[in-house]
Amino acid sequence: MLSMKAKYALRALVVMAKNDKKMLQTRVIATEADVPQKFLEAILVELKNDGIVNSKRGIFGGYFLAKTPEEISLGRVIRKLDGPLAPIRCASVTAYQKCDDCLDEKTCAIRKVMIEVRNAIASVLDAKTLQQISDSPLEIL
Repeated sequence: MLSMKAKYALRALVVMAKNDKKMLQTRVIATEADVPQKFLEAILVELKNDGIVNSKRGIFGGYFLAKTPEEISLGRVIRKLDGPLAPIRCASVTAYQKCDDCLDEKTCAIRKVMIEVRNAIASVLDAKTLQQISDSPLEIL
């Protein structure tokens, strides 16, 4: 399930993408994205640490996208904030852990299905970019 943190991040990134490389203050982003400002500040720090956004300090400072909206996939943002896309750890590529109760991982039917689920989710989220959802006329978030 998509956390509110990731949902807020996507809303904020859409606002930033629609403002075409303009530097925006956190207050402006929070208002336009309808996100609590204090929560947004913490989210933006995480996104900055991952190279998705950048910032400039000072009275005329603010946040801006570090990459073009075409270069930022939804999968990257969601993984950064929510962790792996896999519904169970043994199906994860990035955070794999063997299940304690698994008798034979190679023949586990549950794991096989969860790998399919992970692959389906990843194929959609990794193919969708910030630009694509920013251009959408529908309110998607």
